[in-house]
Amino acid sequence: MIFEMCLGDFFVALCTLALAILIGLPKVKCYIPLNPQIEQLYRITQKPSRMILGLMSGTSLDGLDLALCRFTGQGLNTQCELIHFASVPFDAAFKESIRDVFAKDTIHFPSLSTLNAQIARTHAAIILDVLKAWNLKPSEVDLLASHGQTVMHRPVRTGELPNSTLQIGDGDHLAHLTGIITISDFRQKHIAAGGEGAPLAMFGDYFLFTKEGEERILLNIGGIGNFTYLPANQDPKGILVTDTGPGNTLIDAWVRRNYTNLSYDEDAKIARSGQVHEGLLKDLLASPFFTESFPKSTGPEYFNLDMVDRLVPKELSPADVIATLTRFTAESIALAIQNYTGLNQGNIYASGGGARNPLLMEHLRELLPGFSIADSQKLGIHSAAKEAVLFALLANETLMDPNPSKDRRLGDSPWVTMGKISFSC
Repeated sequence: MIFEMCLGDFFVALCTLALAILIGLPKVKCYIPLNPQIEQLYRITQKPSRMILGLMSGTSLDGLDLALCRFTGQGLNTQCELIHFASVPFDAAFKESIRDVFAKDTIHFPSLSTLNAQIARTHAAIILDVLKAWNLKPSEVDLLASHGQTVMHRPVRTGELPNSTLQIGDGDHLAHLTGIITISDFRQKHIAAGGEGAPLAMFGDYFLFTKEGEERILLNIGGIGNFTYLPANQDPKGILVTDTGPGNTLIDAWVRRNYTNLSYDEDAKIARSGQVHEGLLKDLLASPFFTESFPKSTGPEYFNLDMVDRLVPKELSPADVIATLTRFTAESIALAIQNYTGLNQGNIYASGGGARNPLLMEHLRELLPGFSIADSQKLGIHSAAKEAVLFALLANETLMDPNPSKDRRLGDSPWVTMGKISFSC
């Protein structure tokens, strides 16, 4: 009898729902209990715009970049407004703890495990301090988009399969400590789909900066150099993206070793005081990386002080080495642009720390005379904020892309939904 009554109630409810659908009653609700975090995620997707805080800490270990962005739309219809930007430097002890495990074959494994939580805790504290300075509550931010801290990047050319990369700075810690749903670990899906996990700048470059009728190259010079070529016809299959080799990583490392209390060559003062050594430059450009086919990625695992030490003549002064490394970075970028795109003219928009190195930019203008080279800020986004904005954009795509498919390509790169979701409780 009880069963019959329950079954009867079920059919009444079912018929009522079906009737409501047929006659178009407006406010029919389905009372299926959901995790409130999942409900919150759904509500975010229904908003006309989303506030997303993008986080970026690069291989140069300068600090944490934070870009608060308001997004509407997605894909080529994406509109991004940069609301706030901040860059918070790391203290020396924190940077050293990362360098102890960064891009090394042998490490103290407990240190790596501890850093996964420590980095997230440090980033969370920075986030809360910056939001307070902006007079914002965490509840006013819909999502965090965290790149994390790269400690290893090993594409297949290292001789080991599969491609691999590792970013630490646990997303669950970030979400729990800030109270903001966090999307992190973006590079793993790209690798799973057959890519190298880098560079990912092409997605932001294509969605935000492609322009019909203009050949554009979006050049980023961080620890590693990379660029995205955007064809004038806006064809996604025509996009080219690759790492070029070292950006600031070798210059910064040599400065730290040889100049007390300096972490980089400010305004290229040291490089201008030295002379380019043509023999060393030739040996650096003879690296097998530069003969490998495009597209490709690399990192400090490959371009590091050990590499330089094997090649530097003993009689060279530190200033001469820095002058040579600066020229090396410029020539590797120019060679990649010329050889991969086949272009001898167009518009280059530069971002990253290297774009603020005046001597490096002078070298590029000399080596690429047919190109107009400008700061990427000309495109409407602060050049220093560009990478943090990129990861905010990827988080927006994670939620809003209506047509994900493992078969899509953006140029030579897998076009997949990237990022893992961590709820705040």
